[in-house]
Amino acid sequence: MHRIAVLALEGVPPFELGIPSRVFGNAHDDDGAPLYEVTVCTADGLPVTSDAGFTVGVAAGPEALAAADTVVIPPTHAMDDLAHGAPLSSALAAAIAGIRPGTRLVSICTGSYVLAAAGLLDGRPATTHWLHAPEFQRAFPRVRLDEEVLFVDDGDVLTSAGVAAGVDLCLYLIRQDHGTAVANRAARLCVVPPWRDGGQAQYIDRPVPEPTVATTTATRAWALERLAEPVALAELAAHARMSLRTFTRRFRDEVGMTPVQWLTVQRLELARHLLESSDLPVDLVAHRAGFGSANSLRQHMRAALGTSPIAYRRTFQPHDRASVAAPA
Repeated sequence: MHRIAVLALEGVPPFELGIPSRVFGNAHDDDGAPLYEVTVCTADGLPVTSDAGFTVGVAAGPEALAAADTVVIPPTHAMDDLAHGAPLSSALAAAIAGIRPGTRLVSICTGSYVLAAAGLLDGRPATTHWLHAPEFQRAFPRVRLDEEVLFVDDGDVLTSAGVAAGVDLCLYLIRQDHGTAVANRAARLCVVPPWRDGGQAQYIDRPVPEPTVATTTATRAWALERLAEPVALAELAAHARMSLRTFTRRFRDEVGMTPVQWLTVQRLELARHLLESSDLPVDLVAHRAGFGSANSLRQHMRAALGTSPIAYRRTFQPHDRASVAAPA
């Protein structure tokens, strides 16, 4: 049983505090057994007051952090002091110092302030809510902040953007731990999509376009039906009935990445699904996902995931199924 400790801070929003328990609590194996044990705790074992005005009683104190395999830090609206250079409270600093080396650390939204104030994000890529990005960068200049993504996976430290991005990150962790099928089941039980396209760029406050302005939505749906085929940028623009320049700009505004980057992400997702759910040879997986060759698929998976198709398949398929797959 993977142990998750959720650290409730003074001023925590109830919705974000409940995300880990809700999402990880819906992750079960094929026999229906839970895969995670989630404990909500505080730095000193005492109740905290949520930003909704009610008191949150907890089952544990800092000992839960010390025993956890993953520690999740939801946001707090009581972070002004940290944003202006104040240190962590002695109780919070001691609780974080007691976390075992190698424990996976996860922040939701402005929970990243706590990790940054503890020095755990220095020199590392991270994200936070786009609204707080300028303030965060001023307060923690050593952090390599990316305000446009929904979450950042830097191995043992993962950070997410605001609110719903915390759901995205929890589902991503389930997928990394137990594969697509388990994560998709958890997503269905939560009635949320198992994966969202793009990043925060599509949510940043910008002038609203006129209703008559065309979007790239239909073209994205058209491209998803043709992932196995070579799709040129000019074809996408022509389908959207836009100039190449207009299409590229509008696509990035809506999705948060370039059309080429988006196509690569979608093809990788399809390849991962096929590797997890079928015994198709790697060459055929590469062809169906639009990479053309096993070598191209290997290169993209190595760059994006740090692994090969065969190693990925062995991780997410039972050994008796993976053993019949063709070598990469």
